[in-house]
Amino acid sequence: MTRGKPHPRPKKADSRPSQPAQPPAAAPTAPSRRTWLVGAAVVACAAAGYGGVLLLTGTPAQKTPQVRLGDGKSGPEGMAWVPGGEFLMGSDSKLAQPNEKPAHQARVPGFWMDRQHVTNAQFRRFVEATGYKTTAELPPDWETIRVQVPPGTPRPPDSALVPGAMVFVGTPAVVDYSDFSRWWRYVPGADWRHPQGPGSSIEGKDDHPVVQVSHADALAFAKWAGKRLPTEAEWEFAARGGLEQATYAWGEEFTPGKQQMANVWQGQQPRQFPVVSAKAGGAIGTNAAGTFPANGYGLYDMTGNAWQWVADWYRADQFKREAAAAKLADNPRGPQDSFDPDEPGVPANAPKRVTRGGSFLCNEDFCMSYRPSARRGTDPYTSMSHLGFRLVMDDAAWAARQKSQAAAAAPAALSASRGG
Repeated sequence: MTRGKPHPRPKKADSRPSQPAQPPAAAPTAPSRRTWLVGAAVVACAAAGYGGVLLLTGTPAQKTPQVRLGDGKSGPEGMAWVPGGEFLMGSDSKLAQPNEKPAHQARVPGFWMDRQHVTNAQFRRFVEATGYKTTAELPPDWETIRVQVPPGTPRPPDSALVPGAMVFVGTPAVVDYSDFSRWWRYVPGADWRHPQGPGSSIEGKDDHPVVQVSHADALAFAKWAGKRLPTEAEWEFAARGGLEQATYAWGEEFTPGKQQMANVWQGQQPRQFPVVSAKAGGAIGTNAAGTFPANGYGLYDMTGNAWQWVADWYRADQFKREAAAAKLADNPRGPQDSFDPDEPGVPANAPKRVTRGGSFLCNEDFCMSYRPSARRGTDPYTSMSHLGFRLVMDDAAWAARQKSQAAAAAPAALSASRGG
């Protein structure tokens, strides 16, 4: 979902084109849990006194990249090589939101990237090895909350600062898109093991993307794994899969040959967003990683399934700033601060990190964030039921790891050769 102004009532599902002719109006996203908590607390106080590699569908002039996969010897296992190069970052498409404009020239060096989102099974191994507690499992900290709310907002009572996370709950009927609180809720007890709340579970979903993880959680996992979060430029270059300025990560058609290409609302859900069948118990969410075809670099679910944290601070005007510099953005690392004037009730300079890729909730009426250029900013301490991450590794870091592993194995090999 993307932030912005409310969108008018959408068309009925059976009248939707396979590719919209006009962009949806920018739509509000779920608030950070801190904003939600404070809002709820203030009201309370007042009341109380997406195997195989996809053949790209781009223009004939574009060649399918050669996919290079790591096997633990010639590259890190589970990762794919993204060759790097110059590309047009952002978009001037009629589908693009203002924060995606203008398209501007950028360059990134080659790097390794996880082929899939970090999964529940991978995150569990991290937690078991370190005893790590995620942001959603800890009581919210007022110091991280107060920068996300208007100055002078009173501190909530401790009783309101309970562990939990933002959960998509949907609605039983069509609603006005201007009020996201109708389909999002802060749920005490929601966390990565219980993404929909205490009664939910990830049992049988080891291969699904881990969600309900904050930016801080992603950084902690990255440090343990010896990897890092991608920059925004690296993420977009990788998501494009070798297709210059294609609308989608696979080309120009949303469903080429009537094939669903990503886990997004349309094609996956029979009802209009955000209506969820009560009979299904509100069941909606991620697919197993790798359910849909990979892009040109062998990467799965670069768009759809779950939003992905990246390293950069978020500025709504960052692409305008880079374009105004009138020079190649060489391996850009993003701004030094945050700026987002478009989220009501949140200071424009409140800390936010970039999230990319869209999720199972994205749709052609409310948002189209399953496009490689789509972007948004999110409170780094927010955990949500449609937000996860994947990691990257520089070739130098991979070479250093190999050298370290070889050095560690040498004494054992020598001892074995001596019969010890």
